[in-house]
Amino acid sequence: MTEENKGFFNGNPKMIFLFGLVAGIAITMILSGALPTFGGQENSNPTVVIDDSIDDSTVPAPTAVLAPVTDEDHVLGDINKAKVILIEYSDFECPYCERHHPTMQQIYDTYGDDIAWVYRHFPLSFHPDAEPAALASECAAEQGKFWEYADDLFTNQDSLGDDLYLQLAADLGLDVDQFTDCYDSEKYADKLASDYNSGVDAGVTGTPATYVNGQKVSGAVPYETFQTIIESYLTK
Repeated sequence: MTEENKGFFNGNPKMIFLFGLVAGIAITMILSGALPTFGGQENSNPTVVIDDSIDDSTVPAPTAVLAPVTDEDHVLGDINKAKVILIEYSDFECPYCERHHPTMQQIYDTYGDDIAWVYRHFPLSFHPDAEPAALASECAAEQGKFWEYADDLFTNQDSLGDDLYLQLAADLGLDVDQFTDCYDSEKYADKLASDYNSGVDAGVTGTPATYVNGQKVSGAVPYETFQTIIESYLTK
């Protein structure tokens, strides 16, 4: 065999050993989550991230610096009066977000004026319908129907697509022509990007991710988990 025809595994044994060692380390890091994934992920393993350096275990410490809530955000409740603010980063195509949505509704129905619920978009790159659905929800918001439209998107998650977006707009009594012009022009693409980037800055790596007064709760955790955290603030 000539030198030109030698394959990799006929090469220098030391080089082969080093290649195998590096490859093994890289694979181990990927499987353990040490290396980042592109575009986020669905939070199938819910966790509550707690700062262990805080002595007062009755009130979890904030774990993120979040973008301030503005008029551009979708808010249920009075942000100025609420004792607890929940900022949710979500994806309309994420099945865990669909499972999480009724929990957030239950929290709002239970605590009323004591809490404010802020919804922000975090469409994952591997969900092709997540960004279009978010754009459609913003066009519904333009006509004052964001929350109703969001509810319907999660209810009909298996049917996401242009036909559904138009049908939901009609069902909610929106001006369909205005909605269509808004959706087709991707009018709120910058708003989605702003939400997404603020999530990245806050440490969001998957959906759903909910911050309770800055305390990160990853995944579709049970209502009781949120109840414990919320009441720790209410009784402070």
